[in-house]
Amino acid sequence: MSNLPGTSMIMAAGKGTRMMPLTATRPKPLVTVAGETLLDHVLHLLADAGVGRIVVNVHYLPDQIEAHLAAEERFQVTISDERALLRDTGGGLVQALPLIPDDPFFCINADNWFTWQGTNPLVRLAEAWDPAKMDVLMLLVPHERANNTKGIGDFDLDGQGRISREGPKRPRGYDWTGVQLLSKHLVTAPPSEVFSTNVFWDRAIAAGRCFGLVHQGEWFDVGYPEAIGLTEAALASAQSADG
Repeated sequence: MSNLPGTSMIMAAGKGTRMMPLTATRPKPLVTVAGETLLDHVLHLLADAGVGRIVVNVHYLPDQIEAHLAAEERFQVTISDERALLRDTGGGLVQALPLIPDDPFFCINADNWFTWQGTNPLVRLAEAWDPAKMDVLMLLVPHERANNTKGIGDFDLDGQGRISREGPKRPRGYDWTGVQLLSKHLVTAPPSEVFSTNVFWDRAIAAGRCFGLVHQGEWFDVGYPEAIGLTEAALASAQSADG
């Protein structure tokens, strides 16, 4: 597609239980890696790509996230308030959808760390988007390059770039990076107020409309405390090698 989607939703409402005790007094998006908060790292990715509008959902320690975003001048910021009910990722998308003018739109989790050289991965997603055949385009990383992950791989990817995960839980070749491009018409018919985005993904997979794009840089899962030091060490080593 020639036009970059102008809006991204940032998932920032979760309680960050895997990141305890660091999240006892601050929300996970404000945990720092290499001197930068996870939220600011996502904002850097978005600003570098040219995205100008963000919708951020909040629930756990929401005032801290709102205060952090108050001075943000690079984006038009809209808060999707989940103080009354934490809706999980799918329910959060449903609530935020009226606040999102772009179709498709980016959706990003605030608990991953990226490096990239050359084209910004969000620009790559936009360039690869084909509305005639896609409802979801996920940024994936090969499992062997999914740094710090404790999982066994999330998806399989065929030669045409279609995502699947049929059958029982087993090792799979690719991990989701927490970044996706979504069609608004997929975010319909919610099964309840609280549910996972997996509901929407499964629909797209069944229809053959869920695709993946392989990330060309490094990716780190920083969803638990020990991963922060591991990520910082890897970043310092790479910087030393480059320098």
